[in-house]
Amino acid sequence: MAGSAKQVFSKIQQTNNVSKGTLYVVNRNPRNLERLRLAYKVDGYHLERPVRNFWHRLELNASKKYVTAKLVHFENGPVIECSTNEWALKRHLYKGNDFTAFITLGKVFASRCLDAGLTEVRCDFIPSTGKKVDLFLRTVEESGICLKEPNRIRPSYSWDMHRPEKPWEVME
Repeated sequence: MAGSAKQVFSKIQQTNNVSKGTLYVVNRNPRNLERLRLAYKVDGYHLERPVRNFWHRLELNASKKYVTAKLVHFENGPVIECSTNEWALKRHLYKGNDFTAFITLGKVFASRCLDAGLTEVRCDFIPSTGKKVDLFLRTVEESGICLKEPNRIRPSYSWDMHRPEKPWEVME
């Protein structure tokens, strides 16, 4: 087993090395354009509810017994799902929908998002102080997830009055 792990590790190192003299690297990550803020974002209509202007949206469903948090991609559907109905969470909770359950679910959900490399999501909830949803959102934010997606960088044209500076073109 140890020999195969060393072989896998050496293979990973070989594929990650960029040879000298290369001008560019091809990134095969399908979410790369979303991270660069260049990917297409469905606009929809401004009166439409729920809003469709997102790459990843946070959904929170609470039933009488359990709470479920989902991270939904605009094209592919649910990417990350976490629930207090899961055995690993349920066994540590007294109840599946009390304040402690919302806080624990927020920590686990944020951990799964960070493991997947997703740090910015759209959240349409309006938190009210002292409520369970507010505790969930605060826990997710404290764990390192930003609950607001950045705006899409749109192409600038020659006739545009204002051309915003692109994040990768920093001149110092």
